[in-house]
Amino acid sequence: MTYSKAASFTAEEQQLAALAKALSHPARIAIIKLLARQKTCISGDIALDLPLSRTTVSQHLQELKAIGLIKGEIDGQKVCYCLNPEMMKQVKTQFNALFTLVLESCDCC
Repeated sequence: MTYSKAASFTAEEQQLAALAKALSHPARIAIIKLLARQKTCISGDIALDLPLSRTTVSQHLQELKAIGLIKGEIDGQKVCYCLNPEMMKQVKTQFNALFTLVLESCDCC
């Protein structure tokens, strides 16, 4: 039987790492910023606003959707994407807690 080292970490640590991984590509950051600027669902071709192919943008959208940062609903023959505000609040809270802890104990070096 194999033992997963991830099991050695708390669920919160694992979730924060998964969120960080989902945010680790500049295209995904650009997609989130694009959706935030629109303040509504986008059913058009998001790839037109990015220097990437439709296939690549689609893969990034799927990564963001899989972790729950964005939502996607079918609208006719297109998918309408928007931010998931509940998840965005959760991400903000988790990263704020991490960096608050780090900054409070950062005078050791």
